[in-house]
Amino acid sequence: MKYIKYNYEYDNKLKVAVIGVGGHTFRNILPCFAYAPVDLVSICDLDVNKAKDVAGLYGAKRVYDNYYEMLEKEDIDAVFVIAGYDDNHKPLYPKIAINCMKLGTHVWIEKPPAASSKEIQEMLEVSRETNKQVMVGFKKMFFPSIQKVKQIINSDGFGDVTSFYIRYPQNIPYNINDRQKDREMMWFLDHIVHPLSILVYLIGEIDSIYYMINDKVGSSSTNIIFKNGAIGCLHLAAASSNTSPLERLEIIGEGSNVVLENGVSLKYYKKGDRVIKELKHTLGGYGRMSSYIGDDEVAPMIWEPEFSLGQLYNKNIFMLGYAQEIIYFAETLLNEDVIENGSLAQALHILKVYEAYKNEQKTLIKI
Repeated sequence: MKYIKYNYEYDNKLKVAVIGVGGHTFRNILPCFAYAPVDLVSICDLDVNKAKDVAGLYGAKRVYDNYYEMLEKEDIDAVFVIAGYDDNHKPLYPKIAINCMKLGTHVWIEKPPAASSKEIQEMLEVSRETNKQVMVGFKKMFFPSIQKVKQIINSDGFGDVTSFYIRYPQNIPYNINDRQKDREMMWFLDHIVHPLSILVYLIGEIDSIYYMINDKVGSSSTNIIFKNGAIGCLHLAAASSNTSPLERLEIIGEGSNVVLENGVSLKYYKKGDRVIKELKHTLGGYGRMSSYIGDDEVAPMIWEPEFSLGQLYNKNIFMLGYAQEIIYFAETLLNEDVIENGSLAQALHILKVYEAYKNEQKTLIKI
């Protein structure tokens, strides 16, 4: 568990600007600056009056309605871009990120980063040319629960990841022609990055997929093979109840497994071969045990949040990883390190998987 500093406790801060101050920025991004090593210099939005109100609330020194002008006038280290989609239902981020890098700043962009892997490759090329980094807001990589899952599956005793199951409520157009249209695929693109970013972060790169779609509600089941040999299922559970938990994740190693429900309820079932063998020897094995309460050495470990105290982990921005990803972005740049989580390389791989969903589902699709 990381000790969190408050903004005023940092001696060295990144000079930043924000492009786009809609509801998401206001609720989930700007509040994170209170815990990150950043100095909010300026805000840019097409609605200048709204930008002025937000700047006054969050302490930005100046406002603009043109980010070219802002970056030419201000001394900025990095820009946070929260811009959404254009009129053609494509993410605005590739063009803005490329322009910002050419104007001399690092860039943090919200997901989804692009509508195609080609656009990610273009950002990668400019990143190399300008020596400026881009990070994508894959917040689920920074969930405290996902970070703990990563720690568990990498720990001694868990073994290699052998299989997994992940559930997320999202539909996909059944008609192949609709899957070629950006308008029809916009929300699928917007949401598919969530489960895919979890899998890429935890397990690695995907080798191939095979998927089936229900033609009534657009739910789907995808069999996935990873390059490291792990296999599993991505269940996009469209038509599930809106009142049910959104997500479920289970990862199985070699005699151990970890289960995450609803993003917060985490259970680790530890390997218990030796203890179970001893119990069988002393108690007579199957048909002789009188209690379901097992030995403490192999008892499951369970974590759930409490919501009574005013702790940071009870804030939405920490529970959902927003603050952690912004702190990571700022600290990585200040330390002159390379962004690894939320990187363009990960984004490129995720977009290639997204593009595979546009194909017919008759054969195994290599990524």
